[in-house]
Amino acid sequence: MDTLGTFLIGVVIFVGILGIVIPVLPGAILSLAAILVWALVEKGPTAWIVLSAAVVLIGASQVVKYVIPERQLRESGVPRRSMVVGVLLGIVGFFVIPVVGMFVGFPLGVYLSEWQRLKTHADAWTSTKHALRATGVSILIEFIGTSLAAAVWLFAVLFLV
Repeated sequence: MDTLGTFLIGVVIFVGILGIVIPVLPGAILSLAAILVWALVEKGPTAWIVLSAAVVLIGASQVVKYVIPERQLRESGVPRRSMVVGVLLGIVGFFVIPVVGMFVGFPLGVYLSEWQRLKTHADAWTSTKHALRATGVSILIEFIGTSLAAAVWLFAVLFLV
């Protein structure tokens, strides 16, 4: 692959990583797709090893990003229903208030669901903080997995190919 093509693949991987932190794009999938395109063009053993490593790293992060926060929420007593309401209100918020609506809708949805369930502001707010913390952990796990895959790709581009 020529220099411009490699640079563009790097840009797409970077945009994918940004999409994890700013959840507008399917970040990990975008980064993995870019690495796949690179591997298909390169066609060498190094490219397939890099792609395999990326699949393992991103795949593992996709599993772990649900397992760990789910366990944290279960231990803190936040029911799955409140998270679903938060996600649904986050989606509505995304369309009602462009860019920041998801960040407003998700905590509002969790809070309202928990307030309805627990009947007090203090308890609902505590549950909302637990949900926000679990969401942050989930984003961090996906960010780390995708960043490690990007680092493997970058190392291969700079030193092996």
